[in-house]
Amino acid sequence: MDLIAGLGNPGTKYKDTRHNLGYRVIHLLSLDLGVRLNGRRFQSRNSRTEFQGKEIALLCPTTFMNQSGKSIKGCADFFDIKTEDILIIHDDLDLQVGRIKVVRHGGAGGHKGVLSVIEHLGSMKFPRIKIGIGRPRFGETTVDYVLSPFHNDEKDTIDRVTHVVVVACKLFVSEGVESAMNLINCQNLENKEVLS
Repeated sequence: MDLIAGLGNPGTKYKDTRHNLGYRVIHLLSLDLGVRLNGRRFQSRNSRTEFQGKEIALLCPTTFMNQSGKSIKGCADFFDIKTEDILIIHDDLDLQVGRIKVVRHGGAGGHKGVLSVIEHLGSMKFPRIKIGIGRPRFGETTVDYVLSPFHNDEKDTIDRVTHVVVVACKLFVSEGVESAMNLINCQNLENKEVLS
């Protein structure tokens, strides 16, 4: 079984913020796969389904970002999911808006949600999809920036990006992380057609 988890903060005030891109992708993916995130175990909203004959769990932790690892560890332990079969989706300040990077593993890069996952799993060896949000334009603090909505001129790009990340998630399940890396990492979706 694969576990695909999107990082974010619970509550309506965070719904459309940059930091909640992981949640946004999981909701899109669940719609694409025809399931609802009705499950409430593991301090999360979750669902189980199949894609191309492989069972997958979709999960959005309902802890706050810096405790995301609790939820992911709970689900992984319950279903006996290997670390390398856990795909984490999160925002990334170091990538410009329109960029997506699929990686096999790595450090937290200052992302408190990813750090929590590393701490709870006791490993950095889980794949992830980093979604670029860029850096503050107007002198905002990093915290204020990640907890704010996208600028109007970014919204169309982010819509395209999230749809491509859904494609990347499905590639991860069907063909593995290498295929997802090869197809996705060369994309720059700013003002370009969406990959389907």
